[in-house]
Amino acid sequence: MLRAYIADRKSWIALFLGSLLLTDLLLVLDKGLAVNPVSIGYLNVLLLSIFIVFFSWRYRKETAYLQSLGHLLNELPDDWQEGLPEAVLRQEEILSELLQSIDSSYRKRMARMQEFVSAEQNDTAAWVHEVKAPLTAMKLIIDANRKVPEFRKIEAEWLRVHLLIDQQLYISRLPSLEADYVVEETDVIRIAAEEVRQLMPWCLEKNIAFEIAEGSVEVITDQKWCRFILRQLVTNAVKYSPAGGTIAIQTSVDETGHLSITVADEGPGIPAHEMPRIFDRGFTGSAGRIQHAATGLGLYLAKQAAQKIGIHLYGQSDGATGTQMVMTFPTENEFDATRR
Repeated sequence: MLRAYIADRKSWIALFLGSLLLTDLLLVLDKGLAVNPVSIGYLNVLLLSIFIVFFSWRYRKETAYLQSLGHLLNELPDDWQEGLPEAVLRQEEILSELLQSIDSSYRKRMARMQEFVSAEQNDTAAWVHEVKAPLTAMKLIIDANRKVPEFRKIEAEWLRVHLLIDQQLYISRLPSLEADYVVEETDVIRIAAEEVRQLMPWCLEKNIAFEIAEGSVEVITDQKWCRFILRQLVTNAVKYSPAGGTIAIQTSVDETGHLSITVADEGPGIPAHEMPRIFDRGFTGSAGRIQHAATGLGLYLAKQAAQKIGIHLYGQSDGATGTQMVMTFPTENEFDATRR
């Protein structure tokens, strides 16, 4: 701060030193002024001392406001405008007024943007609910004609449309997940089995088998969003599994007591250089380019939801023999800490 202040005031310093030098030259060269050289030295020391004192005083006075702004910038609380230091100089008053005006303008624009996003989310949710009505009617027609082979093929396509619409509904809800967050004991094996049953028409079409861990495995999490994450993982596994393949859903507990559920497929796997990007929005990878139906949204949405409800989601693959997607759940104490 001092170096910057000296650099800003170098014209002042140059003016003072120049004036002092001219005064010394006048006292030395003017024969009408009989001044002892020692007196000239005393005069220089006196004037330099006065200037240093004055410069130090101005430095403290003029930089106190900026230093307070610097401390405020490091902390930057939500109500930072209330912590603005008191302005002493006119330029400080102008700066404070400018900062408050910028904050007011920013808040107004954010409010308008939030209103727009909220309206768009409501419109999307309303559209999804409207579309679900004819989809439900189609499902009833399909169920009534299951013996007809053509209707079984239609059911598989109906399922894909249903999953896409359901995914869109969760996309609109994801930004406000915290308002719809309920922590409870959940049997992850049960909801995994339910998701597999929902995908049965697609699995039958590709002749895909499932191996699901037996028994009941209870974790403490949000059941609805945990189900959504599992749906994305199982859907991806079915999408990339070869015809006649097997998908395994197993659970494990590590030495720290954290429970994990793994969805493993026999697909082409994910190359090592693509693994860091699998949760990026819109990333489909080399396998996704072959599967033209890939959108690059499933794993991204699953990761976003997992982070919000405290689940650690990651993938494993050797790039040749399938992919394992792992959900690791927090312990009960960690959930209690987040709720408090």
